Amino acid sequence: MSRCTYAGAGAGRARPPSGDRWYGPGMSDAHRSSGHERDVDPAPAVGPGPDADPGPVTADDVRHAVRLAVAALRGAEGGDWEAKAGSLEWSCWETVEHLADDLFAYAAQLGPEKPPSDTEVPFVWSRRNPGGPANVVFADRAAGAAGLVQVLEACGALLAAMVRTTPPTVRSHHVFGSSDPEGFAAMGVVETLVHLHDVAEGLGLAWEPDAALCGRALARLFPDAPDDTDRWPTLLWATGRGDLPGYARRTAWRWHGAPRSEGER
Repeated sequence: MSRCTYAGAGAGRARPPSGDRWYGPGMSDAHRSSGHERDVDPAPAVGPGPDADPGPVTADDVRHAVRLAVAALRGAEGGDWEAKAGSLEWSCWETVEHLADDLFAYAAQLGPEKPPSDTEVPFVWSRRNPGGPANVVFADRAAGAAGLVQVLEACGALLAAMVRTTPPTVRSHHVFGSSDPEGFAAMGVVETLVHLHDVAEGLGLAWEPDAALCGRALARLFPDAPDDTDRWPTLLWATGRGDLPGYARRTAWRWHGAPRSEGER
């Protein structure tokens, strides 16, 4: 869910009018585990060829994506967090805060015994700054960048836990259509990977997630994306953030969160 509806920011939480998502060029305003993983999980094995199913997006994929993001951001705690995040109008701080809020909101949609079928769980969203993201979750500025990163890590853990423990038959509302736990997991992975790209541009960080993780997210949410191209550049292209040889650059985009088995895509 990314609470937005636009063509240039996040990815899919229906927000108030100046929210984000129907997505335009960027995104401004979405295996079982032993519990003993290292701080950054090792990259999964290289993904299958273009004709193979890359497999489902799992709770462990959410954990892996968020841990990679946390590791990258902890290396930049002394950076300029008020710098613009890539092509977004938000600062790097606001973008990470928005990402944490997306992960929290996706987890919340899976939380009720009877998840909402036509709306989001009614938290109150607010903006700290004009033009900034409308969030439920904000980090305490007094805690500094380290505190902000911890908020992101905690929200990622909430989503991973909800995906892991929610039956796959559960459906919950998303602005782009009802989705299942795997769909919300994939949304969280995409939000994390592409918003870290935005923040990495603002902070001057290197950021290139592994192809297998990108491939699973693409297969789940962007079934119309080419499957014979490099996975990370293709995910950037699919979310309006990059060029892909042989394909027109996207100026508006959306994902398809409907469950794989329900033929809604």
